[in-house]
Amino acid sequence: MSLSNDNLNGVRHDLGNNSVAWGPCHLGSEVQLGEGCSIGALAHVGSEAKLGNRVRIQGGAYVASICILGDDVFIGPNATLLNDRHPPSRDKRKWIPVIVENNAVIGGGATILPGVSIGENAVVAAGSVATKDIPANEVWAGNPARFMMTRHEYEAKRIEID
Repeated sequence: MSLSNDNLNGVRHDLGNNSVAWGPCHLGSEVQLGEGCSIGALAHVGSEAKLGNRVRIQGGAYVASICILGDDVFIGPNATLLNDRHPPSRDKRKWIPVIVENNAVIGGGATILPGVSIGENAVVAAGSVATKDIPANEVWAGNPARFMMTRHEYEAKRIEID
């Protein structure tokens, strides 16, 4: 489903299952959407991507075809999840999905390289480049991304700011 008509700009589109998309955006063919998802304007979700329940994809984000997102995943604005190690391969058999497990956070402008898995409750900081798997419950930042702290420490810092 492609939502890019000029008349759709800034318009909320009900996708069923209590999920919404904000036009203009692109949803490729055979995308599997869980319940309660939200896809921001100018986002791209490629064909055959799988989104769990309550996934939030912010504006301008790019989720390549065949990527898999678990439940309660947050993808920040302009983040990029890739699937092709040697672009443009034009050969779907060579694509490798990014897998983002439940409750993980991908910060704005972060890039996740093909085949990388982001563990449950992990955080990839804004602007970071994940070149290898990120373990569960860890926060990684930088280019290439490196371990910074545990998710528990991260949550404690978030509470201090509030």
